[in-house]
Amino acid sequence: MAGKGYAVAIAGATGVVGGTVRRILEERSFPVGELRLLASARSAGRTLPFKGAELEVQELGLGSFAGVDLVFFAAGGSVSKKYVPQAVAAGATAIDKSSVFRMDPGVPLVVPEVNADHLASHAGIIATPNCSTIQMVVALKPIYDEVGIKRVVVSTYQAVSGSGQGGIAALDAQARQWGAGGPVQPQFYPHQIAFNVLPHIDSFLPSGSTKEEQKMVDETTKIFADPGLKVTATCVRVPVFGAHSEAINVETWKKLTAGEARELLAGSPGIVVVDDPAELQYPLPLDAEGRDPVFVGRIREDATVKNGLDLWVVSDNLRKGAALNAVQIAEELVRRGLL
Repeated sequence: MAGKGYAVAIAGATGVVGGTVRRILEERSFPVGELRLLASARSAGRTLPFKGAELEVQELGLGSFAGVDLVFFAAGGSVSKKYVPQAVAAGATAIDKSSVFRMDPGVPLVVPEVNADHLASHAGIIATPNCSTIQMVVALKPIYDEVGIKRVVVSTYQAVSGSGQGGIAALDAQARQWGAGGPVQPQFYPHQIAFNVLPHIDSFLPSGSTKEEQKMVDETTKIFADPGLKVTATCVRVPVFGAHSEAINVETWKKLTAGEARELLAGSPGIVVVDDPAELQYPLPLDAEGRDPVFVGRIREDATVKNGLDLWVVSDNLRKGAALNAVQIAEELVRRGLL
């Protein structure tokens, strides 16, 4: 520990997720004694605010992790692959947002509301799941514990912020072009994203699924430690700036009524139920943006199977879907004496 807190570093500090990690560390008063902001050479020298001070961004490289207790990696897979082992070798614990270590059997893949007990097995690296997986498993956890889950069918409606600054800029530019009456120029994505939906996130696999869809399948079964859990996903990019939405169909092993599910979810950590269709109350990405919970609504029974439920789940993909989940992992490490 550094002074009265931990020596913490953020790799990818100038990116969308890295910046959100920095803000959440301050918001939640995480015990930071020293904060080291790390980024590429082109960002070195910039300053960013933290607890009333301006901290200078340093270039990520050899020696960046000397004396550091904890590193948040939010700079993409290639950076994590190269530097996470270096951070661990220097004595730090790494919490990684990329997909590089998620399916490594020796690395816990953690959502604190769901499987915080898996942290006990960490050997220096903890992976945080894909944003879409995180909000889904938070919503599924109470149901899984109560009646078991046989099968999950999920369709996602994912915001452009999930693609980083490039996605945000693309939607902004195309919406302005359309509003000005000019031609809309596709950029960043393979097709126009403004006023369109793209059933294509990440690259396609030989199976016909995308990597994003396969991540949701593989990560969910690992998080629940249940290889028999059946999951199928269709992931879609939509012209929304922030917060992902998901339509989730769940087939359970035992009957759970919609009323029972509503009550169960309302009493579960990290979840806010917004479910009053008569008053037009249901989760919306505009309402979820900038907020921490996973919002669940449109809770109803699926009459086509013996034990089925439909849910509508919305959460801020940059907060719970990325930065907040990582900080909550760090908080659990401190609470459990694992850091």
